[in-house]
Amino acid sequence: MSGQDLIDAGMSQGKWFRPALDAANAILSKGGSVADALEAAKTFQPGPTLALRADNDIEIYSNIRAENAFEQDNVEKVNATMRALVRTPVVRAAAIMPDACPAGPVGTIPVGGVVASEAIHPGMHSADICCSMAISIFPGTDPKSLLDAVHAVTHFGPGGRPRGAQLKPSEATLSAFQQNPYLRDGVLSAGIEHFATQGDGNHFAYVGTMKSTGETALVTHHGSRAPGARLYDKGMTVANQFRERISPETHRENAWIPADTEEGDLYWSALQTIRQWTRENHYVLHDMAAEKLSAKVADRFWNEHNFVFRKSDGLFYHGKGATPAFDNWADDATDLTIIPLNMAEPILIVRGSNAAHGLGFSPHGAGRNFSRSAHMRQLSAEYGADSRGLSPNNIAAILEKETSGLDARFFSGFADVSELPSAYKSAANVRAQIEHYGLAEVVDEVIPYGSIMAGDWQKNAPWRNKRR
Repeated sequence: MSGQDLIDAGMSQGKWFRPALDAANAILSKGGSVADALEAAKTFQPGPTLALRADNDIEIYSNIRAENAFEQDNVEKVNATMRALVRTPVVRAAAIMPDACPAGPVGTIPVGGVVASEAIHPGMHSADICCSMAISIFPGTDPKSLLDAVHAVTHFGPGGRPRGAQLKPSEATLSAFQQNPYLRDGVLSAGIEHFATQGDGNHFAYVGTMKSTGETALVTHHGSRAPGARLYDKGMTVANQFRERISPETHRENAWIPADTEEGDLYWSALQTIRQWTRENHYVLHDMAAEKLSAKVADRFWNEHNFVFRKSDGLFYHGKGATPAFDNWADDATDLTIIPLNMAEPILIVRGSNAAHGLGFSPHGAGRNFSRSAHMRQLSAEYGADSRGLSPNNIAAILEKETSGLDARFFSGFADVSELPSAYKSAANVRAQIEHYGLAEVVDEVIPYGSIMAGDWQKNAPWRNKRR
């Protein structure tokens, strides 16, 4: 039997013809009839595809307002990308948080976006799966001593800890990696190499004092590092295989894994294991600091803001840069979550309000109005930098202006001014919008003492030195 026979039988040509012909010819080789062979071939036919939704089919709950012209441009871009995203056939609802900002081509979920769907969309939790916050309280501990201890035990920058200095996650977590095909090959080794590391970008270790009690607190911010990024890559590959068959018009970044498939079950399980790894990754750093100081931790809790949650309505709620604010959002959830703003501002401890117009989420931070590169161009213009970029004197002046009174440290030894407070939206405005839209209640604050970030670890990279 040939492809022309299938076409003559009314079938549309496609990649599925090869396995269909193999099945049909296997029947013919065993003496089966042509009719039986054609029936076997038909079972390989892809089902009907799903068209994109029409414009305005899905309501978008907007919990953001512009305070100036720059923010207005940002809001318009966020709304445009969400309007394109909600045309995805399985999406059921969407919301925009006050700290929202674009994060890719139109149609890509923005930072500060929440999407409810019938399926799991790897692109909607992003590569930094389970980017999250954790806090531990260290009563009777001096803030500087705690910051020194954290600096001594943490690890920022690309890659993981060097061999000989690596730490292992719990046996339960390692076993979960080994049992899931999404996590077994090429991910398990990264789960060990990257354990007890914090990465770069906007991730940090922040030390301050609780406004309510004066006790010293450590807050860490990071995601699942290479293990999460590799799971994301595998998830996107599988999701796009489904997209090509089910809804080829859907934006590639919005591809989904159907929940009622084996792939969906395995991916959902893998997400929970990555979540478990990330939680341990936070607390191992907190515990190492406590051990170095011979100190005790009085209380701790954590929450993710890049993840997928399943509610009782059966839908999957994707928060990309959005903090869960609904009751019992996880088995280990408390009634409190953590919202950072910038290194010079208090970190907010909030109680979620489960607002329907927020789909049960609150913001995850202050967000940006500009990309890192755009912000650097602005600083260069403001400080009169030449073609080589900001000078050491420029950087010192910026640090003095933006971090005065703070113990601001950079693990690489070089400041990353693209992560200083001016890179972010007005903390006061974001906080006011949290209250205005009723997304959460601020119940306490961590007053800043100092923080550690990766810094400009690329400053002396070979490619930069060559360009110079």
